[in-house]
Amino acid sequence: MNKTRYILLNCAVTCVISILGLQLFRLQVVEQKDHSEIAHGNALRNIRVLPARGSIYDRNGVLLVHNVPEYTITLTPKFFNEERIPLLAKHLGVADSIINQSLEEARKYNPYRPSSSFSNVSFEQYSRIIEDSHLLPGVGTEIKQQRHYPTNARSSHALGYVGEINKQELNEISSESDSALYRQGDILGRTGIERGYEPWLRGVPGMARKWVNVYGLEVMAYAQGQADQKPREYYDIHLSLDSQIQEFAESLFVNKRGAVVALDPNNGEIIALVSKPDYPLEIFNGAIEDENWQSLISHSEQPLYNRATMNLMPPGSTWKPFMALLGLSEGLLGKEGGNTTIFCPGYHPIGRGRFFRCLASHGEMNVVEAIQSSCNTFFFELARRMDISSFKKYANLFGFGIEAPIDIGEQTPGLIPDSAYFGRIRSYEVEAAKMNLGVGQGDMGVTPLQLARYASALANGGVLHPPHLVKYLVNPETNEQIVIPDLPEPVKLEIDSTYMNLVRKGMRLVMEEGTGVMAQIPDIPSAGKTGTAQAPGNFEDHSVFIMFAPFDSPKIAIAVQCENTGDGSQCAAPIASLLAEKFLKGEIPPSWRTSVRMDRALSTKSQTLALTDQ
Repeated sequence: MNKTRYILLNCAVTCVISILGLQLFRLQVVEQKDHSEIAHGNALRNIRVLPARGSIYDRNGVLLVHNVPEYTITLTPKFFNEERIPLLAKHLGVADSIINQSLEEARKYNPYRPSSSFSNVSFEQYSRIIEDSHLLPGVGTEIKQQRHYPTNARSSHALGYVGEINKQELNEISSESDSALYRQGDILGRTGIERGYEPWLRGVPGMARKWVNVYGLEVMAYAQGQADQKPREYYDIHLSLDSQIQEFAESLFVNKRGAVVALDPNNGEIIALVSKPDYPLEIFNGAIEDENWQSLISHSEQPLYNRATMNLMPPGSTWKPFMALLGLSEGLLGKEGGNTTIFCPGYHPIGRGRFFRCLASHGEMNVVEAIQSSCNTFFFELARRMDISSFKKYANLFGFGIEAPIDIGEQTPGLIPDSAYFGRIRSYEVEAAKMNLGVGQGDMGVTPLQLARYASALANGGVLHPPHLVKYLVNPETNEQIVIPDLPEPVKLEIDSTYMNLVRKGMRLVMEEGTGVMAQIPDIPSAGKTGTAQAPGNFEDHSVFIMFAPFDSPKIAIAVQCENTGDGSQCAAPIASLLAEKFLKGEIPPSWRTSVRMDRALSTKSQTLALTDQ
């Protein structure tokens, strides 16, 4: 080897060693921090720890909703060995194609992050997968939570149900803070209290750091768990709902369509909220089977539909106390007011040789007597005299035709006709249409919630409270108690107390001597008004009733709608009366009056089948 070649070889070796040295210096010194983080990222796994979803209690501390374990299998596609698909499919009792499909969905979501792919697996399946975890890289296990309902009171539409978050909802969560709260496979509230109070019930997930091996299997806690973040800030909810009254009300609605809303007239607390037919909330635990879902949404009786807050029908004669207040307040009865009489010959002419019938020929009647006897002629005449803009104003004042400030989302504002509506009616029909409104018929619609709120205002002398289900929330770790501040202040209606007392007197006479006499609670004076709402087509009329009790110091106000069951005294009135008695007395003592009310409450002319065992 000549000298030149020797020098060149030494230079080449020196260059290579220098380059390698510089590279080692860059990796070990200059970029040490970056590569250390990458190495830790490959060896450390951040695992979300979900807080327990808050429990829900009734007004007496009875547990309505809590959690039981739900076993979940996760897939992390990056670490999964596809040769193990048959073994995983065998343990889960599914076809290989289902595993492939789940892997693809998880890969689209995030190939490096565990996805909740199989929820609500049995404990036996869960145990087998843990036992063979060394053979199933990329397969993880989680113990989540499933809602459990320990009482016989379903309260389906009040409590609401939960369900897995879907792709569209995940895509809509754009802010960084929210995206940390939800991932694929998580549950969230869909309806009722579960939806309305989702942030309070759910809380904030925590984080546990774990060392993992090259197969993605967890080895031990990082730093002995000192770097973990505990989940926090979930709340238990205490409702105003009385589970015993709720259960009793539901039992009275077997094989019926309709709804009940019972309120505390002193503060707007909802004591019972029933919509029938309903559905068992348990079917929404985990992924609801398509057969069950299709059965729910296609069922002719619409069990998912919240009749208590959304069902519109004419109020019938329960509207007459409202018309009396309108007439008295607007001077439609002249200077004498409550002493002014209107003659009832048993009908009221409406022009062109036609007339509306009354229930009887009552003769001269003042406003109290007209409410007691439910005289149609009296209220036809009041409606004939009224201005339609006043009708709309007073209806809105009592909460009709507008949404109530309630803490559950599902409701309908109702339908109250205005001058624009009457402008579309042929001129010779306007007076007849107005008169029909006077007895709660025609093109108008109210919900049971609105009727209960109206009954509460009559009970308490003219205060409209915001109806609500939640009394307060409690943090179970700190015992911190929160009263939800979002509801508006009660509204004092600008109604003369003299007029209100006249109407209340008429409603008391309804129960003592009128159409509600068989619904009177033994030993507890009450006030009420029956109603019959005309049903379109060749169907039985709807039964409607409002009441409050005790008369002098009301503690409960109730509205009941029974679809296609006849007049108000046949179904709605006895149901309301029995519920009020049970709430006020704690029981319903046996008597002949109880037997009559129970028979009327349980009987029905409607050929409906409640979805009680779906």
